Amino acid sequence: MKETLIISVGQYSSAGKKRINQDFHGTYTPNEPLLSSKGIAAVIADGISSSAVSQVASEMAVSGFLNDYYSTSDAWSVKTSAQKVLQATNSWLHAYTRSTPDRFDKDKGYVCTFSALIIKSRTAHIFHCGDTRICRLSKNTLEPLTKDHHHTTAENTHYLTKALGIHENAEVDYKSVPVEKGDIFILSTDGVHDYLSDSDIAFFIQNRSSNLDQIAQTITQKAIDAGSHDNVTLQILCIDQLPAPQVNEVHHQIDSLPLPPQLQPRSIFDGYQIIREIYMSSRSHVYLARDLESQEEIVIKIPSVERRDDVHYLESFLMEEWVAKRINNPHVLKAIPATRKRNYLYSVTEFIDGQNLSQWMLDNPKPELEVVRKIIEQIAKGMQAFHRQEMIHQDIRPQNIMIDTSNTVKIIDFGSVKVAGITEIISTNDGIVGTMQYSAPEYFLHETITPRSDIYSLGVIVYEMLSGQLPFGVNVCNATTKKAQRKLRYHPLQEYKRSVPQWVEVAIKKSVCIYPLDRYDEVSEFIYDLRHPNKTFVTMTRPPLIERNPLVFWQSLCFLLLLLTFYLAYHIS
Repeated sequence: MKETLIISVGQYSSAGKKRINQDFHGTYTPNEPLLSSKGIAAVIADGISSSAVSQVASEMAVSGFLNDYYSTSDAWSVKTSAQKVLQATNSWLHAYTRSTPDRFDKDKGYVCTFSALIIKSRTAHIFHCGDTRICRLSKNTLEPLTKDHHHTTAENTHYLTKALGIHENAEVDYKSVPVEKGDIFILSTDGVHDYLSDSDIAFFIQNRSSNLDQIAQTITQKAIDAGSHDNVTLQILCIDQLPAPQVNEVHHQIDSLPLPPQLQPRSIFDGYQIIREIYMSSRSHVYLARDLESQEEIVIKIPSVERRDDVHYLESFLMEEWVAKRINNPHVLKAIPATRKRNYLYSVTEFIDGQNLSQWMLDNPKPELEVVRKIIEQIAKGMQAFHRQEMIHQDIRPQNIMIDTSNTVKIIDFGSVKVAGITEIISTNDGIVGTMQYSAPEYFLHETITPRSDIYSLGVIVYEMLSGQLPFGVNVCNATTKKAQRKLRYHPLQEYKRSVPQWVEVAIKKSVCIYPLDRYDEVSEFIYDLRHPNKTFVTMTRPPLIERNPLVFWQSLCFLLLLLTFYLAYHIS
């Protein structure tokens, strides 16, 4: 049995000497597959005492976070998922305050401090806004993992500088730290840590003789005894077991399903009739088949015979279908949902009746610019579907673009896709995983890969469709240092006797810039500039005045010379 993430939790909250408890807290440990894809969450919030409704804000922040975080895409990173939920929660609290009679007095609104700890795989993700705290018990001392967001005046008065609900946009601190078995994390409100020293809290936890809930209650009572007049809340999390770095759903299929036999035309396999072989490669064997129940033509992909003993290869093979199931876009290859139990390890996708873009370019060596635009716009829509899910395709190339008989363009082959939510579980190497002539320069330097890397690949395809060549030739593949990359030269399309508007040329050049930060931030910006003249580009490419209007140029020059003559004559005399 494989190890999974196991955490012991103890928590306690009390109004203390106050009439109402404006603190709120909660933890959630989901079952698989959410345990692997989302992790375990502990959340604590503290309402501000000047507000009569801040306990509502605390409860909404905690319960809303625990509900909504686990509803976000499992392809998203923890950071993206949590930040989107917190921004939505903040907007709700701020809007609710604005709808009350006290809308101009934030001290009476729906405001609370907030801290969340999410343990996913072998990493702790921390989100913090206000003066609740998260610490880690390390070598008999409490290591602070958050910084209080409050300001102390000369009169020794404290006021919050950050909290949920104060402003229209929340400013939430984020950090991540690696965790080890035996680590202990403590979440507390200021009613506890303002009245007990770090050493006192550490002493009670380290010398525990009872369960964690009782320890949490003991510590909060000690804070009250020490003079705390505030609500008191404490959470203790102990890491009992860490998981092996794996994608649970994918690994389960590898362990439980046998590899399929070699398939032959007209044979029956798992409820499908094999029609013909589409292609064979060292990576996979692909067949056209018919579902005997629905009579639908589909594509079956099985692992290649040569690599069936390679567990990492099998994980990558199954990740293709995992990715396809999470993207629903007309310009991305669709996974076919299973209607019956599978008895072997394979994947099923839709069948695209058409040709790939590589063959299309051979058949159409000099396409019109408008035709190119229409194809690229469809590829871009598919790319956006990946990027919205925090996925980077990493292998955008003509062979992975299909054009069907209705001229619908679809992106295929997800074997190289980088998924943010998965890289938090399994560390990946940002090396070259796609096809070299379409891979962005940062791959060759082993630098961070971003959606801009896919935009580069798309820009290369646009250039190749218009010219039949590559924007830097084959030199990018050989430029493995920054110095070598600085020497790369972009070849204007005019060199290949292909005339396009200069502003289109500049847009293409920007999409394939050597340095990622000089490229477009979003693929939509690139697509817009391919169709609409960017004012900046038009100015850059505008001919000089002497070429546009020689008469005006010489008249202006003569006028300037006349003014200069009068100026000199006046000063000489």
